[in-house]
Amino acid sequence: MTSPELTDRAASPDQNAAGLVHGTVDPLRYDGHALNPDEVSGIVASMIPTGARVLDVGCGTGSLGRILSQSCRAEVAGVEPDPARAEIATRRGLQVHLGYLNRELIREIGSFDIVLFADVLEHLPNPQATLLMSREALKAGGAVIVSVPNVAHWSVRLDLARGRFRYQPSGIMDATHLRWFTVASLKFLFESSGFHVSDWRATAGVGLVDNDCRRPLSWLPGSHRARLLRWGCKCWPTLLGAQYVVKAEML
Repeated sequence: MTSPELTDRAASPDQNAAGLVHGTVDPLRYDGHALNPDEVSGIVASMIPTGARVLDVGCGTGSLGRILSQSCRAEVAGVEPDPARAEIATRRGLQVHLGYLNRELIREIGSFDIVLFADVLEHLPNPQATLLMSREALKAGGAVIVSVPNVAHWSVRLDLARGRFRYQPSGIMDATHLRWFTVASLKFLFESSGFHVSDWRATAGVGLVDNDCRRPLSWLPGSHRARLLRWGCKCWPTLLGAQYVVKAEML
C-alpha cells in the first residue's frame, strides 16, 4: 500500500513491464516498509551495526533507508535513478544522489561500512559488475547486504509444474525482473565476485501477493496465514521463503 504522504506526488508508470502485464505498473508499489523481524526491513536492520555508514543503492522512496536511520542510527546515503522516487526519499530526510552507482560518484561520496542492494540485483542485466563496483565503496571490513526474491518459492514451483510462467505487477514474478535467484545461485554470484557470505536468511512474505492471493493460503484468516508463513519459512526456507537477505564480506 502506498504511504499517504506520497499521494500528492504524481509518478509515471513503470514502463519496463510494458506488454508483460495488463495495464500499468505503479512505480511506488514497494513503498511502505515497516520494521518487521521476519521481513526484509527487520532482517536488514539486524545485520547493520549501530551507527554504520550505509550506501542504499536503488533506495527508491527511502522507505527502508528511513527505518535504518531510526532503528540502527545509521548514516544513510541513497542512490536512485528515478527522479520521482528520489524526490520522495529526499523529503524523508535521506541524502540522495540522482543517477546510478559509478566510480565518479564513489570518489565523490567516500566509503561506507555497508553497501545495500534491497531488491535491486534482480533488475540488472549484469549484477556481478555492480557487485564488483560496490567493493570500491566499502571500507576495510565492510560488507554488502542484498535482498532478492526466491524464484524457487512454492508458488513459482507450482505454476511451473502446471506449465505456467506468469509475470505479475509486483512480487516474486514482478514483470520488471531480469534475473532470478535461488540461495545457491546467489551464493555463487557472491563467491565469484570476491565475497564471502557470512549470513543469510529467508523472509516469510506475509502480505506478499505470492502468498496472500494464492490458494490454499488465501482461504485462511490473515492472522493464521501469517503464523503459518513464519513457521514454514523457518522450517523450509528454500521452499517457503519469499525473499533472501544475504550479508557478504570482501575476501
